[in-house]
Amino acid sequence: MEKIFKLDENGTTVRTEIVAGLTTFMTMAYIIALNPNILTGYGAGGQDLWNGVFLATCIASAVAMFVMAFAANKPFCLAPGMGLNSFFAIVVANVVSITGMTYVASFQAALVIILIEGIVFIALSVFNVREKIVEAIPLGVRLGIAPAIGLMLMNIGFGSNVYIADENFNQFFVMKDFFGALTATAARDTMGSAYPTMVLSVVTMFIGLFVIVLLAKRGVKGAVLIGMLAASVVNWAGSFLFLGTDPFASLATANFLPPFADMVSTTLFKFNFQGFLDIGWFTIVTLVITFCMIDMFDTIGTLVGTASRAGMVDEHGNMPNMREALLADAVGTVAGSCTGTSTVTTFVESASGVEAGGRTGLTALTCGILFLACIFIAPIAAIIPAAATSAALIYVGVLMLQGLKNVKFDDLDQMVPVALMLIAMPISSSIGHAIGLGLISYTVIKVFTGKAKDVSVLTYVISALFLIKFFLIV
Repeated sequence: MEKIFKLDENGTTVRTEIVAGLTTFMTMAYIIALNPNILTGYGAGGQDLWNGVFLATCIASAVAMFVMAFAANKPFCLAPGMGLNSFFAIVVANVVSITGMTYVASFQAALVIILIEGIVFIALSVFNVREKIVEAIPLGVRLGIAPAIGLMLMNIGFGSNVYIADENFNQFFVMKDFFGALTATAARDTMGSAYPTMVLSVVTMFIGLFVIVLLAKRGVKGAVLIGMLAASVVNWAGSFLFLGTDPFASLATANFLPPFADMVSTTLFKFNFQGFLDIGWFTIVTLVITFCMIDMFDTIGTLVGTASRAGMVDEHGNMPNMREALLADAVGTVAGSCTGTSTVTTFVESASGVEAGGRTGLTALTCGILFLACIFIAPIAAIIPAAATSAALIYVGVLMLQGLKNVKFDDLDQMVPVALMLIAMPISSSIGHAIGLGLISYTVIKVFTGKAKDVSVLTYVISALFLIKFFLIV
């Protein structure tokens, strides 16, 4: 391990790296079941397609993390990206309406887009184009990425990560429906039968959060993981004692045999090239560019922000082995298209593993092995309550706000782009879009204050591309 990952040089140990990998896995394991739900239209594509996407999610994620581990030696973990998978599902639905093909055939046609995107990214990574794009992001904008990601993590933890559904499948969220209610009575009346579960989730979240904080203040290694486990135990016990439900009931009927036959019949190298051509060239080009831009800046933002928090960047804000790290998501995206899932990207939840002490590729390797193991043990991963993972996301988000101390708030060139990113990232749930707004504002301020020469040509190009993406209706 020392020879492969240079543990001593990075000030870490095998134990720390494995705990960090497990921590990141627990915060992002939700994608294993959620990704096939989203990509198949929550069952519109049939159970066979769901099974195929489920396996593809585990396999493509593991492939990407192995590249991250051995090529880049970085602790960042990857999986099919949220937002990108929803966009992919919308594309598939539109292909169905445009061509009249079945959902599965349209899905297979859309996989060709992901294949092209992955190949383009591999070429851009090999020839250092993506690394040049990273370097084109002004230092002031880079300084705001980590804190903005922190607010995004807190928003996920308090917002979308924990929702409770009642018997009519109405969804209620912690921040909007519990803390946003005028009174506790109003919250109870609005949520009805879902209210007791909501209360348990809120209690679980805060117990997990404060266990993490107290352990971290005492210098306990693995505080994030211990806090999530403690929160899980509280949730399971509460389900038994107060809700009268068995949190492990799903294990009794769970199937632990991987549905490889379903993947072979629906997604494994099932590229529908004819259906792809039926979409139309203009639409194809637009979709490929859109996927590339969103994924590129989501990945760049996550890498820069998380690396800054972990002290993995130099005085210019550059991270060593950036090219290899960017190559990991490109290879993962190609692997995803071949097995049957949407774009693979670096997960912002990697910050939880970094905070647990992860500094090398052994963290990514650990998480990748766990994703592969989920081919067989997915039902076990599914019993981790969302509220427990929210505790970790909120804690890491708070810590990432510390990056604001490096921002010069008396310099509008820095303050305005950072402020826009701080609000845009959690609201839009897109790292890439927030960086785009930051770059556009930075460029505009420089140009109209007589400092146009301070902006690099590549920054002008990127800002122009984001303007086109935001305002050109296609």
